[in-house]
Amino acid sequence: MKIRRFYGKDMREALKQVKDELGKDAVIMSNKRLADGVEIVAAYDQEPVSPKKEVASNNRNARNNVLNIESTNFRNEPSVRNTSLSSGQGDAPTSLSEIIGDSGPDSLRELLEKQAGAALADPAKPATTEKLTSVSETQAQPVFESPAIPAAVNDDINDIKLELQSLRSVLEHQVSGLVNQKKRNIHPLQGYLTDHLQKMGISSSLADEAVAYMPANCNEREAWLFLLKLLANRLKTNRNDILNEAGVVALVGPTGTGKTTTIAKLAARYAQKHGPESVLLITTDTYRIAAYEQLATYGKIIGCTVKKATDAKDLSDLLFQYRMKSLIMIDTAGFGQRDVRLVSQLDTLKDSSCANIKKYVVMQANAQYRVMSNILDSYKKISLQGCIFTKLDECYSLGEAVSAAIEFGIPLSYVTDGQKVPEDIKVADAKQLISMAAKLLRKNTSVPMARKKVVNATVAL
Repeated sequence: MKIRRFYGKDMREALKQVKDELGKDAVIMSNKRLADGVEIVAAYDQEPVSPKKEVASNNRNARNNVLNIESTNFRNEPSVRNTSLSSGQGDAPTSLSEIIGDSGPDSLRELLEKQAGAALADPAKPATTEKLTSVSETQAQPVFESPAIPAAVNDDINDIKLELQSLRSVLEHQVSGLVNQKKRNIHPLQGYLTDHLQKMGISSSLADEAVAYMPANCNEREAWLFLLKLLANRLKTNRNDILNEAGVVALVGPTGTGKTTTIAKLAARYAQKHGPESVLLITTDTYRIAAYEQLATYGKIIGCTVKKATDAKDLSDLLFQYRMKSLIMIDTAGFGQRDVRLVSQLDTLKDSSCANIKKYVVMQANAQYRVMSNILDSYKKISLQGCIFTKLDECYSLGEAVSAAIEFGIPLSYVTDGQKVPEDIKVADAKQLISMAAKLLRKNTSVPMARKKVVNATVAL
């Protein structure tokens, strides 16, 4: 028995190839769907003879039979003629019809038609072919056509997937808890200090990273001081760059973060040193009621010029017109990080290419860590030179702000801790900010007496 494989774009085409190549004796062994069609494996006992070749062979045999008959009759004609002449029986026949008889051509035509009909229409072959096709297609039906799944079954499958996902989350949480508990049992001091940093507001990832750098042989006080100094070294600062370098400065950030008040504080500080005529204030906030009036009030107190820009062209014109001013501060509209108008505002700042605008993001220091991370991620479209933390006087912890600034790698420029202009603004100092965060931890949490020495040690920073 020999085996062959046939390929077609569908079952009908593949079965037709089997019938044409192997004939009626082929046996279908298997069938399967491929990426580009169907594969059928067929077996046969002898060399395949296609039906078309059989028909052609039968036709040739029929023609050969006729030729043999004619040639035989013609070869025998001299003998017949001689016999007739010798016997004295009339004239010899001169045509094939005379030799065969009057009914010869009709009988020969009937013989040829019977032979051709037998070759073309074998009564057993169509039944076998139809049976082969029917059985193969019936067997292939379940393989290629999947039954439709009821909607209720789909809902049950989705519920099972959700339950498995929930179970996986629970198991991952339990395994993670076991791993952390094992670490705490091996290194109890590291576990305690990690919790202490998280209570201060430091993110869990940053706390774990800091504790991993902690020296092995150190007591509790030394380890705590090491961690605080490590955080202070990781926090970048600009050291009074706006007032020292001046130029064109734009403050961006969500609404309510204190951008306008911060601009007034910085402008007043600069005017005290260099004169109000060297300062220009511009507002692009056309959404908030009395936004221009508020900035104009500050400008009147300081004694500097205040202008309003409605679009990128107005801003470019103002920057070119007042290019001789040493400090130009731009107060932008406050938009939430999900507000679609934020993109338009950022494009306005980018399109004002006539001047090098330094952008600083203003954030509330008492905001949640995720909120600040989302804000920094939203404003990454424009290159930020630094950030300003406001409302430090309203904070219960500073670890969230410190974590966001460290993890995004953005320098801290200024911090504000009140509404007084221009008093309540300070140049950012990393050590002072970390020390303030530790003091807030001591103030707002119940620390055991044995641990207060550790927290008080932050003064050594």
